[in-house]
Amino acid sequence: MITELNWGELSPEIFLRDYWQKKPLLIRNAFPGFQPAIDADELAGLACEDDIESRLIINDPASGHWALEHGPFAPERFAELGDAPWTLLVQAVDHWVPDVAPLLEAFNFIPQWRRDDLMISYASDGGGVGPHYDNYDVFLLQAEGVRRWEVGGLFGEDSPRREDTPVMILPEWHAEQSWELNPGDMLYLPPRVGHNGVGVGDGCMTWSIGFRAPSHAEILRGLTNTLCDSLSTDLRYTDADLALTAKPGEIDAAAIARLSSILQQYLGDPDRLAHWFGTFMTEPKYPELTGSDETLTAAELAEALEEGAELVRAEGARLAWHQNSDSSLTLFADGQPFPVFAVAAKNLAQQLCLHHRFRPLFDDETAPLLLALLNQGSLYLE
Repeated sequence: MITELNWGELSPEIFLRDYWQKKPLLIRNAFPGFQPAIDADELAGLACEDDIESRLIINDPASGHWALEHGPFAPERFAELGDAPWTLLVQAVDHWVPDVAPLLEAFNFIPQWRRDDLMISYASDGGGVGPHYDNYDVFLLQAEGVRRWEVGGLFGEDSPRREDTPVMILPEWHAEQSWELNPGDMLYLPPRVGHNGVGVGDGCMTWSIGFRAPSHAEILRGLTNTLCDSLSTDLRYTDADLALTAKPGEIDAAAIARLSSILQQYLGDPDRLAHWFGTFMTEPKYPELTGSDETLTAAELAEALEEGAELVRAEGARLAWHQNSDSSLTLFADGQPFPVFAVAAKNLAQQLCLHHRFRPLFDDETAPLLLALLNQGSLYLE
């Protein structure tokens, strides 16, 4: 599979400066000669599996009919669809099909911890979700067939929506731009930009690479919940400097200053914030599917590497690292922090985040980290 993005006259620097979270961009022939690692029948097979998140949408623009079904589906369901326009969406295909994972390395110009997953949609002629918007950045890569994309306007939670649909479908749609994408073409859309994709002819398959964007409410709730779990109830608001007041009902500036000081104890510590954020942003998409049933020893790992085995990042594993103020490094893997102090182990942690697979240096400094990640299930040997 081709995994190098063809920017043409653009570059990653120009893209980030002029387009990222600013405006849509169509990149023709972004992946020349692209050959998808999964076909329509295999995608339908995934949608029949119990553990895989999938949706079937029947959407007829002529009649206005819109219906949603959730998987898993019986194999015969697809033979029953008839001529009505429909689209099948399968979430997190990169978690299940190892051969699609290398494509994601083409997007390493964006921090990996921002990446969510690779969703694949298959549409019949005229099939689509309907006009809508998303709260995250997405790259829409045409894998097979043709899809017409329309974009226009910025929308939010207060925008009008169809009340008979469980997702934000826009009842009034006015396209400002429209393109037909062929295999290898890719469209980038920033958050909240309205868009509508429609299959042109049968056999339309689109790969969607989405990026996580937690809301401010999610960030504050997650941080405060984590902090509160570790705080003693003996820690209280104090005012030993309290001065006599003639206005006993007033919450004065001194009280607010004390409150601010309490908050700054926790929010003003970069390492504390990084520790929480790294854990939060690497939490697995499907925690119930993570973990390993095997426990390797150092001797078994050394033998496997000597025989030519490579380390492979597990499908769906999320890794990131942070350089701490005390010169140590913390590797975050699937929601777990791993403090790293030795130079060789620091280099290893960064390599693990950079490459999908590689053959590591194995010594006394790197062995503990490798074993922890292998036994956790974030890595495996191949």
